[in-house]
Amino acid sequence: MNPPPSPRTTRVSPPPLLAVAHGTRDPAGVAVTEALVDRVRATRPGLQVELCFLDLVAPSLPQALARLRGEVVLVPLLLGAGYHVRTDIPEALAAAPWLRARTARALGPDPLLAGALRDRLTDAGWRPGDGPVVLAAAGSTDPGANADAAAMAALLHDRLPGTDEVVPAYLCAAGPTPAEAVAALRAQGHPKVAISGYLLTPGFFTRRAAHSGAPLTSAPLGNHQAVARLVLHRYDEARACPVPS
Repeated sequence: MNPPPSPRTTRVSPPPLLAVAHGTRDPAGVAVTEALVDRVRATRPGLQVELCFLDLVAPSLPQALARLRGEVVLVPLLLGAGYHVRTDIPEALAAAPWLRARTARALGPDPLLAGALRDRLTDAGWRPGDGPVVLAAAGSTDPGANADAAAMAALLHDRLPGTDEVVPAYLCAAGPTPAEAVAALRAQGHPKVAISGYLLTPGFFTRRAAHSGAPLTSAPLGNHQAVARLVLHRYDEARACPVPS
């Protein structure tokens, strides 16, 4: 007598990851964002990964949400939890009631970013003992987002042996600016100061950071493998949470 057939198991696909980027007028910035998302796809084959932008670039967040059904996990490609995370994304989701959506935390602060920032500094020529570092963040009117940047400066300091100080600075909306931080450190007797660009992609802010008076400015984080891993880590964190009713 033949044994009864085994019950069929249905494999449930994981919900799509919708990467939500800021947006920029700089084509190089858009290309780097797309390259980062490609790296996320390559790191986890089989996961549907989509990209949208909060401003300036299509598809917009509402356009991306309109194309999706069922469950989705939004991962902000943003380094701090400012206005976009607290207001723009929730408002867009409130206008898309057909979706069961979870939203991940912003990418920063995180030790994975500290490692990527160290790599970018090393790529630019920084070496241990070269002097203090200024962490040049975008800056925000949201104090919480600026506090995230300050926490990131502390994490970066832990990854830079022999560095006396990592000073957080802000390219807009808060102070000190990177230029002010560089000038203050030089006035304290540090002739060699490096700027760590705490930015995801090239654009207006990267150019402003490079003109802050430091002899060395690192490139933005870009499509560093650690950033791709962090995007997936944020996705997994959010997916483990219950879907909001």
